[in-house]
Amino acid sequence: MSFAEKVVVVTGAAAGIGRATALRFAREGARVAGFDVEAAKGPGLVEEIRASGAEGAFEAVNVAEPASVEAGVAAVLERWGKVDVLVNNAGLGTAVPATRETPEQFRQVIDVNLNGSYWMAQACGRVMQPGSSIVNIGSVLGSTTAGLPQAAYASSKAAIIGLTRDLAVQWTGRKGIRVNALAPGFFPSEMTEQYPEGYLDMMGFRIPSGRKGEPAELAATVVFLASDAAGYVTGQTLPVDGGMTIT
Repeated sequence: MSFAEKVVVVTGAAAGIGRATALRFAREGARVAGFDVEAAKGPGLVEEIRASGAEGAFEAVNVAEPASVEAGVAAVLERWGKVDVLVNNAGLGTAVPATRETPEQFRQVIDVNLNGSYWMAQACGRVMQPGSSIVNIGSVLGSTTAGLPQAAYASSKAAIIGLTRDLAVQWTGRKGIRVNALAPGFFPSEMTEQYPEGYLDMMGFRIPSGRKGEPAELAATVVFLASDAAGYVTGQTLPVDGGMTIT
């Protein structure tokens, strides 16, 4: 599972799961480029990456904007000459009742979660070489519900499953690029901080493991899927949910 000399791009890298993932790849020896709209957090991320002994960079990228995505990927190519791994982690969540959700609210979630993942995969897929890997971060809410009104979010994450499957069929055999997805359960993040007070504790009965996940646990699974150790795995969506989807 060595990532020495590998170039890894992580979107939504400024905080939470994205930050944990970027730092885990850095500890595995990768050169890590973090993409995020929160530009102010970029220098701190790069400092942490470099403190682990790895090369790091940050690009202020809005994944919902194809031009921004293209500019970010071009900057990585100019710096390191390649992209070996893409982690599509950037995401946006809402909890708005369906009768009150505006077109703008719905479109914004789809633009970031689904369209943004596609624009990133498209830009990186054009330049990736055989042996490269893409890991999309979906959600268990793409295949189950959790009691909140999340039509936009759930729709976007269900679509990630289909996107992952289709890109794997298109690219694994022809281009040598594996494409997989993770479906996280409940992990503490900026998104879950918006949930109603006590909501995550209330949902504990659905998790056989009896607890929320830790970002480091998800990051470790991302690293596995992106590595040569998972070289015969493609087109799959792997739940990382403490057993939530089996209850």
